[in-house]
Amino acid sequence: MYAAREGIETLVIEKGGIGGQAETTERIDNYPGFVEGIGGSQLADHMRAHAEWFDVDILPAQTVTKIETDGGHKMLTTESGDEYCSRAVLLAPGTCYRRLGVPGEEDLIGAGIHFCATLDGLFYKNLEVVVVGGGNSGIEEGLFLTKFASKVTVVEFMDRLGASQVLREKAESHLKMEIKLGKAVQEFKGNGHLESIIILDRESGENEELFPSGAFIFIELDPNTDFVKDIVETDKWGFITTSGTMETSLEGVFAEGDARGGSTKQVASAVGEGATAALIIRNYPEKEQGNHGYKGD
Repeated sequence: MYAAREGIETLVIEKGGIGGQAETTERIDNYPGFVEGIGGSQLADHMRAHAEWFDVDILPAQTVTKIETDGGHKMLTTESGDEYCSRAVLLAPGTCYRRLGVPGEEDLIGAGIHFCATLDGLFYKNLEVVVVGGGNSGIEEGLFLTKFASKVTVVEFMDRLGASQVLREKAESHLKMEIKLGKAVQEFKGNGHLESIIILDRESGENEELFPSGAFIFIELDPNTDFVKDIVETDKWGFITTSGTMETSLEGVFAEGDARGGSTKQVASAVGEGATAALIIRNYPEKEQGNHGYKGD
């Protein structure tokens, strides 16, 4: 939208549905301007309509498989074999929540199983929830959930929490939190909504059944960057590294949002980074003295 407003012919290629993780979130309560919150799919629809109003071309369900350089141009190839040429590329592939891969998980995502306490924690006011994962993100989100939930049970695979000492001390002393170490989630049960969780004690081999109202999984995020790892620099976790101008290690290729190293993994932040990157890109074609658009085959 910002690029199009600057007169740059703009194409968005999206491998799934427009909106990414935000689109699949039941409700977003921390996006500025929506005091009562807004459904993730509704926000995504608003954003798409706004972009299209500025004549942005959008190609949904198209997967970019390769990016190559040809002089000052970048050539993008999709899974269908189509090619698109542009002076500048903005990478915003986002991330996917790392999942446990146990029975029942896939069926109950959004129906009792969540991946963001900031967005979905309020739905569990005065109810019991389980947090899977005892690293920094799990404990931070678990502490946040104590603002709403009556009890937060942290289930950690290892025999100690992986979070920092400060976070461990806060969690272990918090009256609303219970820590279960050395436990492995075996199954999520429920008919249309989460009803219980089966966890295995890794030392005794015995199973235990928990009955929370909701479960939040925090076992890190995986960036959707496999298709660019050979052309731009990434950190050891696969997140794209950028300079202060949002440019990657490849000239003319920029990155923003959740897949960028150091990002905050919030919708509002991603929108802000996208606007910043677009305004920086505005001057890039002028510097290269090329045309502003792309060419599709």
